[in-house]
Order: sequence, then structure tokens, then C-alpha cells
Amino acid sequence: MNQATAQASPRLAPQTAARRWLALAALMFPVLLIAVDNTVLSFAVPAISLALAPTGTEMLWIVDVYSLVLAGLLVPMGSVGDRIGRRRILLIGATGFAGVSAAAAFAATPAQLIAARALIGVFGSMIMPATLSLIRNIFADDRERRLAVAIWASVFSGGAALGPLVGGALLEHFAWGSVFLLAVPLLVPALALAPVLVPESRDPAPSPVDPVGIALVVGAAVALVGGIKALAHDAGPAPAAAILLGLGLGAAFVRRQLRRAAGGRGPMLDVRLFARPAFSAGLAANLLSIFSLVGFMFFLSQHLQLVAGKEPFEAGLLMLPGMVLSVVAGLAAVRLAARFSVRSVMVAGLLMNGLGYAVVLGAGRDGSLAGLLAGFAVTGAGVGLAETLSNDLILASVPPAKAGAASAISETAYELGAVLGTAVLGSILGAAYRAGVQVPAGLPAAAAARARETLGGAVEAAGLLPADAAGALLDSAHRAFDSGVAYTAALGAALMVGAAVVVLRVLRAPRGGRKC
Repeated sequence: MNQATAQASPRLAPQTAARRWLALAALMFPVLLIAVDNTVLSFAVPAISLALAPTGTEMLWIVDVYSLVLAGLLVPMGSVGDRIGRRRILLIGATGFAGVSAAAAFAATPAQLIAARALIGVFGSMIMPATLSLIRNIFADDRERRLAVAIWASVFSGGAALGPLVGGALLEHFAWGSVFLLAVPLLVPALALAPVLVPESRDPAPSPVDPVGIALVVGAAVALVGGIKALAHDAGPAPAAAILLGLGLGAAFVRRQLRRAAGGRGPMLDVRLFARPAFSAGLAANLLSIFSLVGFMFFLSQHLQLVAGKEPFEAGLLMLPGMVLSVVAGLAAVRLAARFSVRSVMVAGLLMNGLGYAVVLGAGRDGSLAGLLAGFAVTGAGVGLAETLSNDLILASVPPAKAGAASAISETAYELGAVLGTAVLGSILGAAYRAGVQVPAGLPAAAAARARETLGGAVEAAGLLPADAAGALLDSAHRAFDSGVAYTAALGAALMVGAAVVVLRVLRAPRGGRKC
């Protein structure tokens, strides 16, 4: 066995169970940071607006540039990790993420913060595929790997839940830059422990570098994600053109990878993986689970703050039980899959996602806070079941040497699901709101336009009206918003049931009685 092959072999994983789990613990610090970072910034937006005075366009770039860069680079960075070593790229990404985050905390202009956020996206794209692919190579035993993936997913979900709470707590006592400085203490343990505890692994026979393929996949991801994000705010031709461009570049990327595979040059990404039922079913379940969770959080967070009148920190606390259930269900999925089957538990998780939306459609459509929170709790548990097993299914369906590329595809599905959850359900919610809200006369034109566009605009405009007119506007806005929630809940429930049916059909139990 040559050195390259040895580095890719699972036999180089830590020899004792204790070292394997210590290695996993070291990998969880960057996972926790990425998860917290995904949700903490939203709480700093008002403070950033006051401190840096960005224009509306600049503020959108501050929020969106990270996810655009991250989505575009996940697949290339996954392939780079397969080539140069997954631990190495993890350490590069963690170092860069911490350093640039610290610099972002002291940005003096919107342009500086946008540039820093873009660089954070570059380094973030190195971290997530690396952690998941290293788990694939550290844990050779199926049950151990499934539990490790469950812990990975639980830390990710837990970090997303902590984001609003951490953001609210930091911003009560410190300036907006504190949400970026959080990266340093979370990544220092990873930088100290990973070189000692985490074994290096790489693909022993990596494909040649494909600059054209990299350009195509980056362009496809950026155009597609950017177009979907823009579609939530503008139904005009520009977002549609961006989406079509993304799909076209994606198709060109697939054709190029197939030609390279047929010609023996080696593709950057083996797109033939998508022909494997387990791989494709895992991706679909992953994407739609995140779609359901993020879409639910989108309208629930607005209802809690703008309809129920909760402060941001209190709203985060009310959403916490649903996120905790997601963590608990993710860990329980390992035992359930061993007792029943991966397919049965994934289908149950997707159906629970749909049931959560059905609860909203029934009990929560009239603005019942209890109904919305109960529905979110059910959906959170369903996401925990489905997402944990979908990630493990994706990893288990590829050889360890290709774990980086597979992990990158899994992470891309996650990002796309998050974007679609906000854009699709947000667009339906916005359309229903605009159709139902009634804005009284007497408002300045600009305030009236904002009130017709968003619930937040209506709350702001109500402050300019006499008490009776303000009450009428808010009642109308709340009813319009909650009617939109009913439409989104109906679509969410239908999509989850459809996804459950697809997974049930695709993941057929193999002959011989082995559970799948």
C-alpha cells in the first residue's frame, strides 16, 4: 500500500473508540460556529444599519454575500479537500474564518463589511464539507458513523437555535461587532485539537484540476441562489433570468463532467452519483427538510415579533423548544433506524414535517400562538429524524475517498433548501399579505407603500396614524399575514407528504431482508 492510499484508508482512523469520539469533539467546534453564524447576524442588522448607515442595496449584500459565496464554492472546496487533505483544508478554513471574522468586527464602512463577509463565505465553504467527510473516514463502522452524523446534525441544529439567543445577549451589552468576534473563541479549540486528534485523509487518485468546471459550478450556484433570493422581493424578469442562467450553467457543468468521465480524464465531481437511489433520495430529503424548517422559522419569527409583540430574545426562547426537539429527534434517529429501517424513519420524519404544517393550517391559521408553536415543535422533531439519516445516507452511498465531494453536495442541498424555504414560502406569504391588507388614507405615500409590502412596514406606518386608524391598520395587517401563513402551511404540508412518498418508493428494501 502506498502512502496516498494509506492516507485515504479508514484504517488510519484513531484506533480506539475514545480517540475517535475525541476527534469528533474537535470537529464540532467549527460546526457550532458555522451554525451560530447562520442565524446570529439577523439580530445585528439594526445595529449595523445605525453604525455604518448602509444603503438598502448594501444591507442586502451584507446579509446575502456570505451565502452566495458559500453556495458557489462548496463543491469546488469539497474536491480540493479530497485532493490536498480534508484536515488541512479544515485548518485553513478555520484559521481564515476566525481571522476575517475578527477583522469584520471592526469594519468602518459597508464596503469593508461586505468584503469581509465574502471572505468569510470562502473560508466557511472549506469547513463544512471537511467536517462531514472527515467523519466518513474516521468512523468505518456503520452504527458509529450514523451516531457521529447524528451528533454533527444535532450540533448544527443546536447552533442555529443558539444564534438568536447569543445574538440577543451579546447585543444587549456590546456593539454589533461582538457577533463576529464570537468566531475566535469557538475556533481556537479546533485549531489546537484537530492536528493532534483528527487523522488526515485524502483521495488517493484525485481527478485533474478542472478550471472550467469550477467556473461553471460556481456560476451556476451563485446565479441560482442569487436568483431565488431576489425572487422573494422582486417577481420581475431579472430574478427569473438569473435562475435560468444558473440552470443552464448547471446543465453545462453536468455535461462536462460526464464527458470527462467518459474520456478517462476524471471528473471534478462524479455526477453519476445522482443515479444512485440512496444518494438522490438522501439529497431530496435533506433539501426538503431544511426547506420546511427554514420556511417555518421565516413566518414564525415574524409572527412572534410583529403580531404577538415579543422582543427578539423572548421570541428566540419561544422557538427554542422546537429546535431542542430537532436535536433530540436527531439523536433518537440512530436507535430508531437500527430497530426499524432508515427508510421508515426518514419517511416518518418527512410526514412529521407535513403534520407540523397541518397543525398550523388548522389551529394556527387564525393567529393562534399555541398552534404555531405546537406545529413548529412537530416540524422540528421531523427535521431531526429526516436530516440526520439523509446526511448519513449520502455519505454511506459513496466510497471514503470521495467523501469530500459527497459532503459538499450535501451541504449545497442544505443551502439551497434554506434559500428555497425563505424564497418560495416567503413569496407566497408576501403575495397573500399584499392582497389582504387594507391601508387607510392619511399616510404619506412612502409609508403607505411600505405598509402594503410587508408586515414590518405596516407596524412602522401605524406609528404615524391616530390610535383608531393605527389599530385598524394593524388588525388588517395581522389578518392578512395570518391568511398567508395558511397558504404557506398548505403548500408545506403537501410538499412534505410528496417527499415522503418519493423516499418510500425510491428506497425500496433490498432483497435478502437487509434494512435500508
